[in-house]
Amino acid sequence: MKPAFWARRAHKWIGLIVGVQALLWMISGVYMTVVPLDIIHGDHLAHSHSEPLAANAPRVAQADLAARYPDITALKIKRLLEREVYEIRQGDRASLVDAGTGERITPLERTTVVALAKAVYQGEAEVTGAEWITRAPREVQTRPVPMWAVRFDDRGQTTLYFSPDTGELLARRHSLWRWFDFLWMFHIMDYEKRTDVNNTLLRVAAASGVLFALSGAWLLFYSFTRRRSA
Repeated sequence: MKPAFWARRAHKWIGLIVGVQALLWMISGVYMTVVPLDIIHGDHLAHSHSEPLAANAPRVAQADLAARYPDITALKIKRLLEREVYEIRQGDRASLVDAGTGERITPLERTTVVALAKAVYQGEAEVTGAEWITRAPREVQTRPVPMWAVRFDDRGQTTLYFSPDTGELLARRHSLWRWFDFLWMFHIMDYEKRTDVNNTLLRVAAASGVLFALSGAWLLFYSFTRRRSA
């Protein structure tokens, strides 16, 4: 068979591959343009705010706290639901201490985390479950474990993730965010989180683009050559 036959066939199939990826780029790009980032981040679902501290509340002195918990590298006081707590750091470890009694209260229990989730949640749906997570799922894989995941029965299947050590709201996840993450994978061709596989896919995509251009250039050259012969 003539080289032009193979060039035409290669150009057609490589063009199909490149065309599918281009379509995915456009679809994912439209989604990212239409849906505001504030919605994607879930800012409308949960607001993490601190209540003002009581003026004359009884508190454990910081000197007594330092004697009870040695090697404190950082300390701050804040409210956790209805009580004041100290957030202390001892090296890389963070924990909460009741400001009135000095007792350590972390890791936080399930009932406390559920109450915390209800306090920051801005919807009206009920909690469907709270799960203790030691292996982070893909949607929060960069967050530290262990963590609590509190799920709500709303249209977006909202999940709020909390630190059991500080009570911090680590992440808000919902359906629109999950669709964004799924389409973002197509947009940047991040089809696999393993670096070696992803690099291979990028090389294949680059090679496909080069072959598509070369086969098209060959067909263009062939068409001009055939016209001259005719």
